[in-house]
Amino acid sequence: MTTDDGALLSAWRAGDRGAGKLLFERYYDSVVRFFRSKIDHGSDDLVQEVFAACVAGSDRLRSAASFRPYLFAIAHNVLRDHFRRRQRVGETVDIGEESTLQDLSPGVSTLHAEAEEQRLLLEALRRIPLNYQLILELRYWESMTTAEIAEVVGAPHPTARSRLRRAHELLEEALQRLGEAPARLASTQANLERWAQQLRERRDPSV
Repeated sequence: MTTDDGALLSAWRAGDRGAGKLLFERYYDSVVRFFRSKIDHGSDDLVQEVFAACVAGSDRLRSAASFRPYLFAIAHNVLRDHFRRRQRVGETVDIGEESTLQDLSPGVSTLHAEAEEQRLLLEALRRIPLNYQLILELRYWESMTTAEIAEVVGAPHPTARSRLRRAHELLEEALQRLGEAPARLASTQANLERWAQQLRERRDPSV
């Protein structure tokens, strides 16, 4: 069987459950990582919710090549719904545009990082609005293009590009506010993609 996303998706939509299973296995770890870095409990339920919604809405896919952004768009919506549910049951959760992960999930501890620069990056990400944190994670942890990011967040492509630029600015400001030594800040900023890739590997449930 051909194993590229497009062929698997076409086979799945034609009724081949095995093709759908292969697609889910391919992206399962990424979806798990997406949630475990943002909530303190219940991530497994949210992962199952994402894949159930993926199956239910597969006919809405515009093209076979759009599966990955389609999947992460669902994960994005499920995450926001999760915080809204917490708000409805009386938790003091603010899901506004400026909400950070520190506001939404203060119980999620920062992952221990082998390098100080990695720890600094993780802490800074928690201090910028979640909407911008997600964009940076999609860019650096999932290696998405700005066009794919636009699909995930439901914004026009030029808007996604401008949000990515703004996310970098906010991250740099957060790094500055942490008050670390200038040399360490410079190292983190200059090696953002490398540190992000190393953190991605450390958060991978399969590693």
